[in-house]
Amino acid sequence: MPEALLVIDVQNDFCPGGALAVPDGDAIVPGINALMAGFPVVILTQDWHPAGHSSFASQHPGKAPMELTEMPYGPQVLWPDHCVQGSPGAGFHPDLTIDRADLILRKGFNPAIDSYSAFFENDRTTPTGLEGYLRTRGIDRLTLVGLATDFCVNYSAVDAARLGFATTVRTDLCRAIDFGGSLAAAQTAMQDAGVQLAA
Repeated sequence: MPEALLVIDVQNDFCPGGALAVPDGDAIVPGINALMAGFPVVILTQDWHPAGHSSFASQHPGKAPMELTEMPYGPQVLWPDHCVQGSPGAGFHPDLTIDRADLILRKGFNPAIDSYSAFFENDRTTPTGLEGYLRTRGIDRLTLVGLATDFCVNYSAVDAARLGFATTVRTDLCRAIDFGGSLAAAQTAMQDAGVQLAA
């Protein structure tokens, strides 16, 4: 069965100079482009928030970016405004080979709930439709790369494994935000879910 490469959120706002820059986020782009050639199916995800999204710290008076708040669906990190629909920051990194993508999956467009995972919104139950796409294409193995290791890559990989996909994360082609021990926690969560971490 074919294997898919899932490229998570390699967007301008997550790269140096962006609104929510991941350190060295742009350094992984050449390696991802090279890796695409070895996969029959390539899928890109794109954070795609409406202005005023509920996960933005700017929407919570008295709260600062990177603080935690409680949402109806559970704890939520509050972020700087980022990846606003149609903005330059929401665009893919200009060097990313997007023409290789079979599918571009946009997530985080519901203003009331964030969506780290490529498979589910942050309530962990509302699906994005990616699982159905993969099943109908007969894909049972996934390799994940992208940004950021400790949030969107982590959540996507854990969900993929939970759904029964054989899941590998190429840690050399990911970068992390890593605050408050988030990277170590993500690595543990992925390994506990049965995700293979490979360099």
